[in-house]
Amino acid sequence: MTRHELTERILTAKRVQRLSWKHIAEKVGGSSPILLTAALLGQMRLEKAQAEKAAALFGLDAEATALLQEVPYRGSLPPGPPTDPLIYRFHELVQVYGTTWKELIQEEFGDGIMSAIDFEMTIERQPDPKGDRVKISMNGKFLPYKRY
Repeated sequence: MTRHELTERILTAKRVQRLSWKHIAEKVGGSSPILLTAALLGQMRLEKAQAEKAAALFGLDAEATALLQEVPYRGSLPPGPPTDPLIYRFHELVQVYGTTWKELIQEEFGDGIMSAIDFEMTIERQPDPKGDRVKISMNGKFLPYKRY
């Protein structure tokens, strides 16, 4: 079984059982809902206890349970700009604000990058009379480039 096939099995079980990602995260536990969702979509790995809980929830076998614990090949989007409108908006944000983020971060911290490994993210709904808003907060460790 490939990781992509396992992701499709998980999505099918989620759909058939009418589960929400929030419910799944509560049942599997041990990490943030964002990390758990990413793991079940094939972009992160689960610890053994989490993989066993996920397998029980989705009716997965031992092979799938083991695969959930393996380090994945990350990067699920095909090359080129994404075509899904929601994902494309993030691509658009990087196109418009990427150089601004880079300048402001490097002015504050120096020559380096923000880690996507030592990283946390939250997604929240903010009620607004003009229409609810999405609030995404990200923070990652600053990693300066090493001189050698």
